[in-house]
Amino acid sequence: MKIGIYYNSMQVERGIADSLADTVIGFGGQACVFSAIEEIPDCDRILVLGGDGTILRAAKRASELRIPLIGVNFGRLGFLTEYDREDAAKAAELVLRVDCPLLERSMLEAEVNGVKHFCLNEIALLRGVSPTRENNAVNISVTIDGTRAGDFYADGLIVSTPTGSTAYSLSAGGSIMTPECNTFQLTPVCAFSLKSRPIAYPDRCELRFVLPKGNKLVLCGDGVSLGEVGSGDEIAVRKASRTASFLTKNKSEYFRRLTEKIN
Repeated sequence: MKIGIYYNSMQVERGIADSLADTVIGFGGQACVFSAIEEIPDCDRILVLGGDGTILRAAKRASELRIPLIGVNFGRLGFLTEYDREDAAKAAELVLRVDCPLLERSMLEAEVNGVKHFCLNEIALLRGVSPTRENNAVNISVTIDGTRAGDFYADGLIVSTPTGSTAYSLSAGGSIMTPECNTFQLTPVCAFSLKSRPIAYPDRCELRFVLPKGNKLVLCGDGVSLGEVGSGDEIAVRKASRTASFLTKNKSEYFRRLTEKIN
């Protein structure tokens, strides 16, 4: 089995990745080390070294290639990682297990004027801050499966997967959703009404957004800017046809790890 070892060079020294490659080889596997996700090699599985942001970048590309991955935390929270850095050798052993359980995580597909973007955590429409324009809240109209769901006067809207909404809850408090939940969450940002509460909706639905004339918002996916959108743009968000596959010790470990992070 060939294992790709992807490391965040801002957080992890190359020597650590090389050492894990030697461990994988010692367990009878093949290994290839790389630090640019665009350079992902032809491999069976990916061992990711970094924080949650590194995992998100790797998961997006790995889902496209249908390659399972497992993470070792070299960041802070490490919500999406299976092991902490001191247990990296255990990750190298687990990644070679043929019978290793898989945890499938839902992804979002955002389509803007026919161009598709895929994200594991969230899609966000956010009011930009600029000294050259008014920085007022905006009125965003939302339709769900073609039926008008309402208007939100806010600084923006966030559509999050079970993965994204749970990660936010760990830092800010709120609802916890397991990866198997068939729902997404719509959350207004700094709304000027009681509509600031998160709204759960079935993941089979399609959301469309209409922006007021003269306003520009920043479209972000998994914390990365995807560009500006305005009133003339067609914006739709739906469940992606592909998922991100995570290797895990066993699926019940998710709840133990979640409890540890909350505490």
